[in-house]
Amino acid sequence: MGKGLWSWLLALVVSLGLLSGCGVIDAVFLKPPQDTALELLQAGDMAMEEEDYGQAIEYYTKLKDRYPFSPYTTQAELRLADAYYQDHSYLEAENTYKEFESLHPGHENIPFVLLRIGLSNFKQFKSIDLPQDNVTEALQYFNRVAEAYPQTPVADQANKYARKCLRFQAEHEVFVADFYWRTERYLSAWKRYAFIVDEFPMFEDVVEYAKSRSQLAYVMYQRQAAEEKRISQQGSWKQLFDWL
Repeated sequence: MGKGLWSWLLALVVSLGLLSGCGVIDAVFLKPPQDTALELLQAGDMAMEEEDYGQAIEYYTKLKDRYPFSPYTTQAELRLADAYYQDHSYLEAENTYKEFESLHPGHENIPFVLLRIGLSNFKQFKSIDLPQDNVTEALQYFNRVAEAYPQTPVADQANKYARKCLRFQAEHEVFVADFYWRTERYLSAWKRYAFIVDEFPMFEDVVEYAKSRSQLAYVMYQRQAAEEKRISQQGSWKQLFDWL
């Protein structure tokens, strides 16, 4: 075999090695192609169907972060909030729905978003003996839905939950008034029971209870005030005799 042929074969082997080496280098050092926005959205939707909400949250978040200007991003933003809500992560759901409302105030799903903000607050309610901030905010959103979107399918649900919020508030006020009664702060109890009668006429059982307790609290307050006055007067006379 001539020298020229050997040189040609050597060059061919080297070339083939370089070509195959490029494939190896690409596989080792180059990043694999990222999922498209549509693929991430579809993967998130599939995870939602399988009730794997943590995985759905991951997919929708990736879509938002990687493709902020994609036509699928708005869908991902709303479905991310839905995933948090279905996962019972109500604080995260509330914040994500609020972010969606601020970014897309004219979106066709805003009535639903407002309802979900209310529900996310409502479901953070713990007990009538604790501060009612979540219930108060939930009521505001339910009322917004009922007043601004009365013809939408979610209006009836908003009205139903608004009444539940009012019931929680009424029961909380009764709890506070009863506390004043038990601690013999009858003036504060009387005023609180009277407030309940004025503010929650829609709950007959609560109003009936508050009226009866209000009357008793007023009587007890009058007795307490009279006793305090008598003691004060007796103390004044005693101080005078002690001085003499």
